[in-house]
Amino acid sequence: MDWLEIKEFFKDTFKYILLVLFVLFLIMYVVNLTQVIGPSMSPNFNSGDIVILEKVTYRFKNIERGDVVSLNYADTKYLIKRIIGLPGEYVKVQDNTVYINDMILEEHYLNDLEYNDFDLKDLGYEKIPDDYYLVMGDNRSNSLDSRDPKVGLINKKDIIGKVRLRIWPINKFKIVR
Repeated sequence: MDWLEIKEFFKDTFKYILLVLFVLFLIMYVVNLTQVIGPSMSPNFNSGDIVILEKVTYRFKNIERGDVVSLNYADTKYLIKRIIGLPGEYVKVQDNTVYINDMILEEHYLNDLEYNDFDLKDLGYEKIPDDYYLVMGDNRSNSLDSRDPKVGLINKKDIIGKVRLRIWPINKFKIVR
């Protein structure tokens, strides 16, 4: 083997190492694939759907009501839920309607559902503290979410990222706003 062959080998190997490092960087800090498990986001997301999370937005921009996010729950589980209540707000559910600061929340993404009443006071809060959010599934009658004291309000640091795309099943490919 001569010097030129060795040089070419290292040059090619270096390209592949850079590619692997770039892909690892993307997976760790920019995007993530995750699968929806369970019926809690139905009919908008169904069990088995695969979605792409984007993890950068919330470093530069505020979390907004209606965002669909993935979050850490119980150290080993990840949940996909919708942001309903923001810091500083008072939230209650009465007669299948969500109220934010006593104003009706229009939720165009929901089907007609019946679900239990809820009051933020049930969790021991007058209003949502800074850096915390109230999340709910779209299938309110069958969702483990902030209304359950086991989940409660979600700290901003536990939000992994925003769901941006549903890529599976392919016939339901969708950009999520």
